[in-house]
Amino acid sequence: MSDWLLALHSSTDTLGIAVVSAQAPLSAAQVVCRPMGRALTNALPSVLDEILPASEWPGIRRLAVATGPGGFTGTRLTVVLARTLAQQLQCPLDGVSSFALMAPRLQLTLPAPQRGAPFSIIQDLPRRGRVAGRYQVRDGWNQDNATCADLDFRELQHPALLQAADQLAPALTMAVDVACDVLQLLRCCVDRHASDALGPWDSVLPIYPTSPLGSV
Repeated sequence: MSDWLLALHSSTDTLGIAVVSAQAPLSAAQVVCRPMGRALTNALPSVLDEILPASEWPGIRRLAVATGPGGFTGTRLTVVLARTLAQQLQCPLDGVSSFALMAPRLQLTLPAPQRGAPFSIIQDLPRRGRVAGRYQVRDGWNQDNATCADLDFRELQHPALLQAADQLAPALTMAVDVACDVLQLLRCCVDRHASDALGPWDSVLPIYPTSPLGSV
């Protein structure tokens, strides 16, 4: 049985899973993206079992999960699975927002003079307003072998619902690339495993900018 590092991302209808041996370089990671939609509810454990057999799960040494914002059911399912595995295996768990995962690549779409400065990522929610987080990425992303530790990266403001009068600039539209983003999530998992960072499972929760029940 090997030691495994595992990342789960399901903030959209596509499930992303990335796994690598704790002794291998990130370039050896296996990344699988599969459109799931509502099938995720019943198929998540079996899909994970295809990629990392259940017999190997006791070898998981650290997990990471995308916490949203994203689809209510899909995000919740992977967070619950990750929390359960981390609790039962007594291994660390890292929760990273889906906006934070896309921030390093989205900032490259900014005009060169604006790169390195704070910027926002915005998502329009049908009938519920706009959600935004604020980020700053200064160094490292242009290096092919950059690690999260190489990035001067900050999530300055967690994704939250904007007020109608809020004006953010510069601002970029949320754009998920599951393959890229779940690999970025695994990259963070690898780096935090290497530094033996704390990762309490009970503090990792889905991000719900608006109540899934509507006004309460």
